Amino acid sequence: MAATIGSSACLLLPKPCLLRRASTEAVRGALVHGFSGGGRETLAEAADIHEDQGGGGSGGGGSAASGGMVSLVQGASKGLGLEFVRQLLERDPKNKVIATCRSPSKAVGLATLKHQHTQRLSILPLDVTNEPAIEAAAKFVANQLGRLDLLINSAGILHSPGILQPETSLSKVDSKALLLTYQVNAVGPTLVIKHMWPLLTAGKGVGSQKAVVANLSARIGSIGDNRTGGWHSYRASKTALNQLTKNISLEFARRKDPIICILLHPGTVDTDLSKPFQRNVPNEKLFTTQYSVRRLLEIIDKIEMQDNGKFFAWDGQEIEW
Repeated sequence: MAATIGSSACLLLPKPCLLRRASTEAVRGALVHGFSGGGRETLAEAADIHEDQGGGGSGGGGSAASGGMVSLVQGASKGLGLEFVRQLLERDPKNKVIATCRSPSKAVGLATLKHQHTQRLSILPLDVTNEPAIEAAAKFVANQLGRLDLLINSAGILHSPGILQPETSLSKVDSKALLLTYQVNAVGPTLVIKHMWPLLTAGKGVGSQKAVVANLSARIGSIGDNRTGGWHSYRASKTALNQLTKNISLEFARRKDPIICILLHPGTVDTDLSKPFQRNVPNEKLFTTQYSVRRLLEIIDKIEMQDNGKFFAWDGQEIEW
């Protein structure tokens, strides 16, 4: 999901009309980790998918889950997001997971997991560039499960043939690419937290009895660690995500909401996102999704209120802003 370099500038929040224009022109067909390509699906269409695979849309039914942890993984069609879903389900037979992506009908890995965990996995359509869809997903979770103990924002975009490539020079920066990257990597996760907020407040928590929001960032988003420059859009979008997450963590603390917000750098992981840039990565530095997710879940397990608003690497080391 992330490149192992540094970070750069911040962007101002674009006007909604600009964001909508950028998303409609560029999101379709983009290579986005955690997204499955194709058109958006409605909650009703997702419910049909669940029925075809032998289970109800709630993954268990009822206004609240009994026992186990309730987690939502945003951007779960493949890569790190899919592996988070797999490991969360395998950890405890009482755990319930809501997996979201743009097009559930094309998420083959999720379909396989749904067949294996019919009553504990719900699959919902959610496009981070579409706030009404985020709100609809939150209402669905509220009606079916009533709470969230863990929210993982996994989806992100780095490159898309003909639309977006990591910029090696300022001369290659494009406004549409900047806006698209910012919308998917920074605005999207922020809006997901906004609409899942009441569910997190009602959560039982993870280990520390506090609900946890884990946003997947990247070391490249660190301004202090930026030694090489380049990759303007991706760097800036991850820097913005870091700032927004820090802001949210402070608001939750000020309101005494029982929610811990953290940022996680998963290392350089062997996924579609990093594949074009793996040539110079030593074998021991290129992680499998299984290894990276296991290490990230170990961090989440041990998180405490004093860690609210912090930025951690896969090995538990704190990363400078």
